Amino acid sequence: MADRSLRGIRLGAQSLQSEEGVVFMERRQTSYVCDTCGYETTLMFAADAEPPATWECRSCAAEARLQVDGKSVELDAGDDKAARTHWDMLLERRSRAELEELLEERLAFIRARRGAGEDPTRAKIGA
Repeated sequence: MADRSLRGIRLGAQSLQSEEGVVFMERRQTSYVCDTCGYETTLMFAADAEPPATWECRSCAAEARLQVDGKSVELDAGDDKAARTHWDMLLERRSRAELEELLEERLAFIRARRGAGEDPTRAKIGA
């Protein structure tokens, strides 16, 4: 029964959907110019969307700036925050002296464990 319903249709060759009654979103063309190589990238965005101030250049992978009325948009450098690393977060919780003390405790524990389970017949690598 199922094979009868597909008779006469080229599978994968054409869509059964139509664009009838579909209203497309308004779009606008946005251009970005690379300061490094001068390459211009043109993208389409929805009319109500705010385009990003920078875009990666397709030619040299540098940062291309948004063009409004033929002029480059000035970038806001004040909003950028420095990324906090794991080390920065660790230093917020402990002092450097505490970290050195913890390191010595762990190294002593590892050395004691390694020394207790050492096989005398096995040669050390690199020694």
